[in-house]
Amino acid sequence: MKQRVTAIAVGVACFALGATIQRLYDTRRPQQAQIPRPTPQPAAPAAQPPAAAAADFSKIDFSKEPLWAYGRTEPPKPGETAAPQAPPTRNLRPGADPAEQTEMRHVEESRTEYSLVDIRDGSSVIDWFPEDHPPMPDIIEHGPAAAGEQKRGCGSCHLPNGKGRPENASPAGLPAAYILRQLNDFRNGLRHSADPRKANTNTMILLAKAMTDEEMRQAAEYFSAVKWTPRFRVVETNLVPTTRIAGELYIATSNKRTEPIAGRIIEVPEDEEQTEALRNPRVGFVAYVPVGSIRKGKDLVTLGGMKVVNGQIVQGKTTACGACHGTDLMGVAPDVPPIAGRSPSYLARQIFDTQQGARNGSNSSVQLMKMVVDKLTPEDIVAITAYLASRPVPAVPADQLVARR
Repeated sequence: MKQRVTAIAVGVACFALGATIQRLYDTRRPQQAQIPRPTPQPAAPAAQPPAAAAADFSKIDFSKEPLWAYGRTEPPKPGETAAPQAPPTRNLRPGADPAEQTEMRHVEESRTEYSLVDIRDGSSVIDWFPEDHPPMPDIIEHGPAAAGEQKRGCGSCHLPNGKGRPENASPAGLPAAYILRQLNDFRNGLRHSADPRKANTNTMILLAKAMTDEEMRQAAEYFSAVKWTPRFRVVETNLVPTTRIAGELYIATSNKRTEPIAGRIIEVPEDEEQTEALRNPRVGFVAYVPVGSIRKGKDLVTLGGMKVVNGQIVQGKTTACGACHGTDLMGVAPDVPPIAGRSPSYLARQIFDTQQGARNGSNSSVQLMKMVVDKLTPEDIVAITAYLASRPVPAVPADQLVARR
C-alpha cells in the first residue's frame, strides 16, 4: 500500500510540474503550425566560411563537456577553432590508386553502382536505395546553388534517407516546421556548437545562409516525409573496442572489447567499409553505453530525478522529458522534436550546446530547455542519452504528431 501511495505521489508531482511547463510553453509557442509557402526569393550571395559562424566560447565550461559526443579526447585549447571543411570534389586523391578510386562499386540489395569518386562528391549525392525515400529535390541532391564551390547536397551528410550519422543530425521523421526553424536559426546566427572545433556545424551555418526560403521549405518537407527508424543498436558494457577518431567519428580498430568505457558512450560503425567508404545508409552503428546507465537515465527521463523521502516529495534536478516530448518521447509537432531512438552522441551535444548557451532559438522552447538541462552533470548526460537511445520508436508519421496535443 505504501509503495502504491508513493508511486501516486510521484506521478501527481510529475504531472503538475509537466503541466506547469506545458502551460508556459503554450502561452509562448507560435500559433502557426504549418510551414508557410514563401514567395521565391533571389539566391543569397555565396556564404563565406567560417567567420560568420563565430560564437562566444569564453563562456563555455569545457570542464563539463562530454568530449565523447564531439569525437574528441581533450578539451579545446584557448583560441582553437575549426578549419573549414574542404569543398566537395571529384579530383582523384594523390597517393591512392586511380583504378581503385574509379572502379564501380556495389552494395547488397542495391540496383545501382558508384565509384569512390562518385561517393565522395557531396555536390551530387549518390543514392543506393531510391525506393527508401521520396524523390530527392535538387537541394537534397546538389545543395544550394548560391554556395558556389562550397555547396553540397543535404543528403551528403544526412544521407538520402535522412538517418544521418553520429557526428551530425538525423532529420528523418522530424516535424517539417521544426526542421525549418532550425535552418533559420542556423542562418540567423542563433545556433552554434559549444565546441569551436566542430567543423561541420560551421558548414551547416554556411549552407543555411546560402539557402533560399524555398530551398529550406523543400528540405524540411522532404526529410519530414521520410519514415524514421533507428540506425543503431545500444549495448551496455564495461569494455569497448579500441578505437581511432576520424572526422569526429569513432572507428573500431579491433573486434574485441578490451578498453574500459570510462563513463563514455562510444558509437562505432557496424561495418566500417559499408558506412565510411561506401556510405551505405542501410548499415548502421552500435552505441556502447556504461553498464547501469540506461536504468539511471530512465529515472531522470521519466521522473526528472524526483524522489519521495519519508513521505515527502523531493524535487529532482531536472524535468521529466515526457512533460514536453510526450510520454512515448516522440515529440509534439511543430515545436518539440522526437527524442526516442536517436543517436546518443547527437542528443548529448544538443544538451551541452543548450546548457552552455551556444544553441539558441527563435522560439521559447529553447529557453525552456535551458532551464531543464541547467543542472545536468556529464554523468547525467550519459545516462539520459543512453536511455533515450534505447527506447523503441512507435510507427507514427511525423505529420500525425500535431494531433497529439
